[in-house]
Amino acid sequence: MELGAFSISLAVQDIDASRDFYEKFGFVVFAGDRSQNWLILKNGDYVVGLFQGMFERNMLTFNPGWDSDGREVEGFTDVRELQRQLKASGVELVTEADENTTGPASFVAVDPDGNPILVDQHV
Repeated sequence: MELGAFSISLAVQDIDASRDFYEKFGFVVFAGDRSQNWLILKNGDYVVGLFQGMFERNMLTFNPGWDSDGREVEGFTDVRELQRQLKASGVELVTEADENTTGPASFVAVDPDGNPILVDQHV
């Protein structure tokens, strides 16, 4: 199962303090909108998203159709197909992508320990 680019999305209390902290580990701002309280930081292939006030818990994030630089890749598995495969395997989803659409969509699952997993396709 090809899930696309991986990152950790952190629910932070103070986005500026978090950005400053991760910059000390060599991360640099790669994308985002500070005025909307979200930033994406990179260190090599490692990606950390900082999100203030957008969700309650940290989550694992996969982006079908993207590489670690946010560039579109050829021949990826659509989020709706990933959703069908997971549901067929017995994975319960908290939110689902509309299978009657194409293009950008997402779904969320939660692992046995309560960790949310976001599969978020932007293409």
